[in-house]
Amino acid sequence: MRERAVGWAASVLGHPVVAVAELPGGLTSTMLALTDASGSRSVLRLMTEEPWRSHGAALTMRESAAQRALAGTDVPAPRSLGLDAHGRRTGVAAHLMSCLPGAPVPAPDTAHLAAMARALGAVHAVHPGQPFRHYRSWAGPEKWVVPEWATHPASWERAFALLQEDPPPYTPTFLHRDFSHRNLLWEGEEVAGVVDWVETSIGPAWLDAAHAATNLAVSVGTGLAWAWLDAYAAHTGGPPERYWLVMDAVGFLPSPGRAPLFGSSAELRRLEAWLHAVMTA
Repeated sequence: MRERAVGWAASVLGHPVVAVAELPGGLTSTMLALTDASGSRSVLRLMTEEPWRSHGAALTMRESAAQRALAGTDVPAPRSLGLDAHGRRTGVAAHLMSCLPGAPVPAPDTAHLAAMARALGAVHAVHPGQPFRHYRSWAGPEKWVVPEWATHPASWERAFALLQEDPPPYTPTFLHRDFSHRNLLWEGEEVAGVVDWVETSIGPAWLDAAHAATNLAVSVGTGLAWAWLDAYAAHTGGPPERYWLVMDAVGFLPSPGRAPLFGSSAELRRLEAWLHAVMTA
């Protein structure tokens, strides 16, 4: 399948592919860095991992549409080069895009937060010419079960009760919907690229900020997550909204019968510490 997909990419690029390297960190997909005979580099997404593979056509079409919508904006996003959403040429949903400069930062610090806030503000300033789907909550009722490993069960119960209320009003905004340090490329302390646009949606701006906060809390700790929210609030105005912070944190719980997206006990403890901090702030 990989050889077939690389052959399709070469036909789109108009040059043979002379080097292929798998990029680290792909949770939903196999991500391949390609170098063609002209010396140009590109990135090929192959939707190989379930359950995302089953929805690969919609996900890759959404990512391609988002990247086209971002062309000419202040957001440093890849350019969509080719799409085989139904895998007719590649065997699996595939999206070929330009390769951006920069590298990921596994554990950002406070020096990165202002640039993150500017990048997210640029995303939210986009007004696409075509409609995107309304945001999906990843914290559905099937997840409203206190984890067996919980040490603050009351905080989880209060979080689930909050999510049964109506969401606060918001201005519909263009969302990345998976915005986090994991999906940013850096040159020094500046954002050189914002990647992974398969979940692009319309919804509340604070949901994007909340997702970045949960990722920082799980990766590093609650202190950096709060510092991020302060940086984003300073850039955009307005205090964080607890409802969206809770929705995102609960969304990190696994659905019944599924393994968590991250498996270490330390990460689970940091997730709970973040949820508890949000509920007791």
